[in-house]
Amino acid sequence: MLSMISFGIIDIIDIIAVALLLYYIYRLMRESGSDKIFYGIILFVISWLVVTGLFEMRLLGSIMDKLVNVGAIALIILFQEEIRRAFSDIGSRRQSWWLSRLIKFRGRSGSEATHRQEVLPIVMACINMSRAKVGALIIIQRRDPLADVIRSGEVIDAAISQRLIENLFFKNSPLHDGAVVVSSGRIKAAGCILPVSHDLDIPKSLGLRHRSALGIAQKSDALAVIVSEETGSISMAYGGRFRLKLTPESLESLLTSEWPK
Repeated sequence: MLSMISFGIIDIIDIIAVALLLYYIYRLMRESGSDKIFYGIILFVISWLVVTGLFEMRLLGSIMDKLVNVGAIALIILFQEEIRRAFSDIGSRRQSWWLSRLIKFRGRSGSEATHRQEVLPIVMACINMSRAKVGALIIIQRRDPLADVIRSGEVIDAAISQRLIENLFFKNSPLHDGAVVVSSGRIKAAGCILPVSHDLDIPKSLGLRHRSALGIAQKSDALAVIVSEETGSISMAYGGRFRLKLTPESLESLLTSEWPK
């Protein structure tokens, strides 16, 4: 019996691919707070395989087959937002990464000079707000549209200015609690409302601004710059992750390298 079983390199690749797929699904569901549902699905699939493959229980197996077919549709409906975000993540970040690297050298010096003019006012504003411990949340739109976020705030459509940014986040300003959205080299809106991340791995010391920054960074490819009102530290969220306690130099470097082309 054992001599009839063949196990080659294709089988190893198959197992690794399935393991990576399951890990990616688990990570997405954990970020949305649905990791317990993931465990339940895995247990059901294992039970289904045992019933149909090992014990060959036809009646129970046919019932579970029907549940699998219906359950797949139900899961697509239930997790449509996570599925949409996963495909958006694959398309906008990973698949287009090598394309952007292939064309990056074209007009690099001119674009870097333009980006520096747009980045410096943001960096200088963050430095001043950090010293005064003024809380701030600045979102830079990249490829993924943020029309819904912009509509949630007050439309400004002004040139990027250090003084304007500091005035918008001034403690007595009516728009200081929301986020400022930067798009196409202009400040598009202020006082914007962002989706809040419910990721359990976020440190307890980080407040609502950081959770909102991670929330938009998980749902889009935007850059989110945060100035903590409690500590004055500067952080950045992008690609679904944090870069905490940045120096002004590292903030400028990150913004320049990741600035929308």
